[in-house]
Amino acid sequence: MAIFSDKWEVDKISFNSRLLVGTGRFETLEKTKRSIELSDPSLVTVAIRRLETQKNEKEDGSLLSTINWNRIWMLPNTAGSKTPDEAIRLGFLGREIAKSLGQENNKFLKLEVIADEKYLMPDPLGTIKAADYLIRKGFKIFPYINTDPILASHLEELGCATLMPLGSAIGSNQGLKNLENIKIIIEQAKIPVIVDAGIGKPSDASKAMEIGADAVLINTAIASAERPELMAQAMKYAVIGGRLAYLANPQTSLIKKGILSSPKKGIPF
Repeated sequence: MAIFSDKWEVDKISFNSRLLVGTGRFETLEKTKRSIELSDPSLVTVAIRRLETQKNEKEDGSLLSTINWNRIWMLPNTAGSKTPDEAIRLGFLGREIAKSLGQENNKFLKLEVIADEKYLMPDPLGTIKAADYLIRKGFKIFPYINTDPILASHLEELGCATLMPLGSAIGSNQGLKNLENIKIIIEQAKIPVIVDAGIGKPSDASKAMEIGADAVLINTAIASAERPELMAQAMKYAVIGGRLAYLANPQTSLIKKGILSSPKKGIPF
């Protein structure tokens, strides 16, 4: 049977997989590479701060040389930025690194502005300020935000390419703690919504897709698993399953509607 195909787009660029993965927290580069291969993501996000020290090390076992950038789209991110100015500087550096890897037309940037060192909550005002500047400079912004539907609407109006509301605190593996607000963001948005941060289990990824998210980004859940290669595969199929369930439009509360699982008369099979 053919593998399910359900392409989606960001800024007119088409992708097959609705799974994005991160590259942090893995024990080894080999586990990073193997997990990426087995999860088969559309995009791989990497911290520009990490790449900054490796941009001249493409031939000697660095992260840059581990991933096949000819078949995977890079999503540079500004992790570690406490201010809009820091995020802007890293954004330009990330674009140059993507070009050096042969992705000349890659203008994608996952924008993170996080001044809160304790809970790592994204700074909404800093995010808007940095996004406004970077969009005017030609970047296609993927803003990492809290689950605030009003903020999401403002960022969409500003010209962001996607919205990336968090499921729960970044790196927490706590699952979807803000489900109702995520649903509102999905309902209102006319651009792709990618649930990011907090997804800890395949069931979380599946749930995000079931409620209509366009994609999910997962890092810690895979990297921190005892066997990350298996978790990578589990997440891949959870995303597919959740998307299929969403497209199937399952009927809920049939008992309340008076519909029983078996007919009152006749053989039920």
